[in-house]
Amino acid sequence: MTTGTEPTERLRRWRLVLGGEQADGTGCALSGRDAGMDGALAALYGKGDRPQTGRERAAGLGASAPSVARWLGDIRTYFPSSVVQIMQRDAIDRLGLSALLLEPEMLEAVEADVHLVGTLLSLNKAMPETTKETARAVVRKVVDALEKRLATRTRATLTGALDRSARVTRPRHHDIDWNRTIAANLKHYLPEHRTVVPERLIGYGRAARSVKKEVILCIDQSGSMAASVVYASVFGAVLASMRSISTRLVVFDTVVVDLTDQLDDPVDVLFGTQLGGGTDINRALAHCQAHLTRPAETVVVLISDLYEGGIRDEMLKRVAAMKASGVQFVTLLALSDEGAPAYDREHAAALAALGAPAFACTPDLFPEVMAAALEKRPLPIPETA
Repeated sequence: MTTGTEPTERLRRWRLVLGGEQADGTGCALSGRDAGMDGALAALYGKGDRPQTGRERAAGLGASAPSVARWLGDIRTYFPSSVVQIMQRDAIDRLGLSALLLEPEMLEAVEADVHLVGTLLSLNKAMPETTKETARAVVRKVVDALEKRLATRTRATLTGALDRSARVTRPRHHDIDWNRTIAANLKHYLPEHRTVVPERLIGYGRAARSVKKEVILCIDQSGSMAASVVYASVFGAVLASMRSISTRLVVFDTVVVDLTDQLDDPVDVLFGTQLGGGTDINRALAHCQAHLTRPAETVVVLISDLYEGGIRDEMLKRVAAMKASGVQFVTLLALSDEGAPAYDREHAAALAALGAPAFACTPDLFPEVMAAALEKRPLPIPETA
């Protein structure tokens, strides 16, 4: 049975969506918290890109930091954190508020997330010295949260992959994996002796000492890849913390920068990037190729939307040559929670033909992708790829 309050609640929700004035047709007035919420929405979404007709809600946060700071406080009062982050992102995109992020007071008021970090990194060169310390603190907060979320599972997943890849068929006695050895030799069970004859021994190498895998993360730092750069820097630091993996981190646009010596601190890595600019994948892969020492034990991860500004044929030849030498080559169109961005489909198809399919990867899937690459088994490509 419908209660009398349900139609009223529906009108209230429609009123918040439509924005009021005569054109919305609800005839519903707002007061108190609802009026404050409507004002916060109106300041951002009141005027879209379409022409205005009739009396529509007026938009505007003004051009001053105080008015924006008040608005940031309002939306944090009225909406949950996930919605606040979306509204902040929309405010930066729709109302051109990037310049205000160069003020320390503004940075202290915003809700920090991956996308805000990307915006700050793109503004890094224009950032005054008075703001840089605050910006680093904001970036540090986001990076620490990501590491807390991702590090433990990544290390556990990759340690298991390294142990499995280190398995040997002639192990020393103390390296024998007895469970797998018994399972592999059950057909040699002797009932009269009630024993299994282990004709084939299976064991583990000592991953931390005898198995050394090499990983090269090659990251496109063009503007569209901002979130991927943030996540890749965090994963790079996690991989570098594992003694059994030698990790190299390379970022590129039209030039190539090797940030391997900064991998102990992903914040330093991030501030060593310069988001924006062109793309020369071929030059970046040439740098990676020059640092291959044990191709058969190396995983190269290219993270790029594949819009190549360099020499396309040379890029593909380098990928083919690395794969022929034994390198496990992984191509990620994005490393983020947002799915695949716009990307060069022709280059993606060409890489797939070489056995290096390109797909978008979420941060939660990345440890599984790396584990599969380390073990040289098929990659867990999402069905939507």
